[in-house]
Amino acid sequence: MRNIHCVKKMGLATMVLLLSLMHTGKVKGQSYLAFKKDPNVKISPINNIKAYPFPLKDVQVLNGPFLHAMKLDSGYILSLVPNRLLYRFYKNAGLPVKDSIYGGWESDGLSGHTLGHYLSAASMMYATNKNKDFKNKVNYIVAELAKCQEARKTGYVGGIPNEDTLWAKIKRSEIKSSGFDLNGAWSPWYTVHKVMAGLMDAYFYLNNQQALLVATKMADWTYQLVYPLSDSVRLKMLNCEYGGMNEVLANIYAVTGNQKYLIASQLFQDDFVMGKLAHQIDPMPGKHSNTNVPKAIAAARQFELTGSKKDSIIASFFWKSMVQNHSYVIGGNSNYEYCGDPSKLNDRLSDATCETCNTYNMLKLTRHLFSWNPTAQLGDYYERALYNHILASQHSKTGMMTYFMPLRMGTAKQFSDSIHTFTCCVGSGLENHSKYGESIYFEGNDESLYVNLFIPSLLRWERKNTQIIQTTSFPLNNESQITFRTKQPQKFALKIRKPAWSQNQLLITVNGIKVDYKLNEQGFAVLQKTWKDKDVVKIIFDMHLYTETMPDNLNRIAFLYGPIVLAGKLGATIPDPVFGTPVIMDANPISKITKQNANTLEFNWNQIGKPMDVQMAPLYSINDDYYSVYWDKFTTAEWANKEKEYEAEKQRIKEIEQRTIDLFRIGEMQPERDHQLIATEKSYVSDAVGRMGREARLNNNFHFLMQQLPNTPCN
Repeated sequence: MRNIHCVKKMGLATMVLLLSLMHTGKVKGQSYLAFKKDPNVKISPINNIKAYPFPLKDVQVLNGPFLHAMKLDSGYILSLVPNRLLYRFYKNAGLPVKDSIYGGWESDGLSGHTLGHYLSAASMMYATNKNKDFKNKVNYIVAELAKCQEARKTGYVGGIPNEDTLWAKIKRSEIKSSGFDLNGAWSPWYTVHKVMAGLMDAYFYLNNQQALLVATKMADWTYQLVYPLSDSVRLKMLNCEYGGMNEVLANIYAVTGNQKYLIASQLFQDDFVMGKLAHQIDPMPGKHSNTNVPKAIAAARQFELTGSKKDSIIASFFWKSMVQNHSYVIGGNSNYEYCGDPSKLNDRLSDATCETCNTYNMLKLTRHLFSWNPTAQLGDYYERALYNHILASQHSKTGMMTYFMPLRMGTAKQFSDSIHTFTCCVGSGLENHSKYGESIYFEGNDESLYVNLFIPSLLRWERKNTQIIQTTSFPLNNESQITFRTKQPQKFALKIRKPAWSQNQLLITVNGIKVDYKLNEQGFAVLQKTWKDKDVVKIIFDMHLYTETMPDNLNRIAFLYGPIVLAGKLGATIPDPVFGTPVIMDANPISKITKQNANTLEFNWNQIGKPMDVQMAPLYSINDDYYSVYWDKFTTAEWANKEKEYEAEKQRIKEIEQRTIDLFRIGEMQPERDHQLIATEKSYVSDAVGRMGREARLNNNFHFLMQQLPNTPCN
């Protein structure tokens, strides 16, 4: 942050002049969101963007699991009542409330965050299906927020409890935080970001000019509050989770061209995580994952707008570290929301692995990096996480969402309630299932067409006056077909991702004739051709069953078929921790697992499991049953030496669970809130020997409440 400090001494006028010299001119239509073409955007990326995702309005998802998920999400979004989401916005503005408030986190300190997600999700749904009910709800909320903003007279609008007090203290440079609270409020900048991001999505997808005005006034208020702070006070404030404030402010700068918002964006940069990333040091062991993924997204956005090499390194190195060192087989990361030591995942399996918000944000980051340099590796990760975490996070009958994706052996998913939960992952979940069309296709800067995902879909490529229709039952089968509909021949390169899971070369035919092709350096099969109406490209993959091991335990494995993670179905009742979660008694289990039939993705074990064989199915297809994704594998000789120790450990864990009244994971955000922890200012979160904790020194303290059985003393 040294550069910002120096520029502040020069004054705002000098800063604006210096920043303006970074840019060569206005856009021809690059969007603030991953470069979609939009003539209203004033600042283009100054870097050589190689691939542009198509707008959601141009991509229609067709029949399959993703369309089913979108329909469920669509129904849930429409069932929510805007006035209930607006409850505390009205109250804080001194206006009459119009309905009761929702439960869960909306009734708690993160009140208002769901409204921001709702604006984004409903706006994207409208872009996708043009259902005016979504547009009407978004326009209504924006208009009501504008009324609340006008009533407050400051440019700010929010629904955070006691927010006026917390912001007033910040203005006086009073900062108190013991982790995820800031001046007594729960991660307030996180909530402000969600509201501003939702407003910007309303502007982008619905062209709601009032939404841009409300967001811009909030950005003005933010600048006026944060800019005068000294660096030491500002960095102390940033110790509390601040979401993607730096990203949304950069986006407002791109849309408006006002340098002030870029300055404000850069003020939301910390040294303790982003500084380490800039030097390619992994800062994530012991860190809260979802606090930090948005920082990398913001760095990516700032790199696009300023060309800062530092920001490029932050975004790229963070992605590499998270994917290679902190991610489980499903593409998700974190255990109880926190990362551990690099590549140490074996002892970090629980009912609280893989917070869904983390992957929601990792996919955003991946889209930025893909636009810079479209590689099959980035596409492989996106596909893995999309099928096995995002799609799997939704109940395929009720449409409700998971907070975590549990990976403990013998676990089960826990889904949200429709009106009483509203965690962060319900908010991001509203968005997740509204935008499945956004990364299937990209347009190259050389006018090529990237096919990145194999999802049944229709692309309307307006600039080429061409439609691309992808029909497939993938992953149920191993092929996809692309049909061109065009009024006149179009010459361009078709670039098809060659997935890492397809070991052999793709078999590609054009109009029934096998074609030779070359893979480019990025891992895409390139077909350069003049395409005519009704041309058909058929792609056949090499799909097979294989395993991936834990990075720190070669004998703990997971099964995959193509990109699909398979889970062993363990029934509707909780498995006995000793006898209900099988181990594998075969050195080469693949040879004894058979696919049930050609029309399903169910696989049967055949005499390899102890105490029983199981049937495996895609993790995304499992709703309420208990399951295992990871399995321990033994030879007969290994099991003879290990059996007593293995079963004794499982029995020990079972006995502890039976005796446990309450469990408090101190030092972690949600458990501390659940246990009503109150801490003095100099109490702080720390980690040691792989465990989170909290320290209090110099006559400071913290206290909390634990559950106990009625009329029973705890011994």
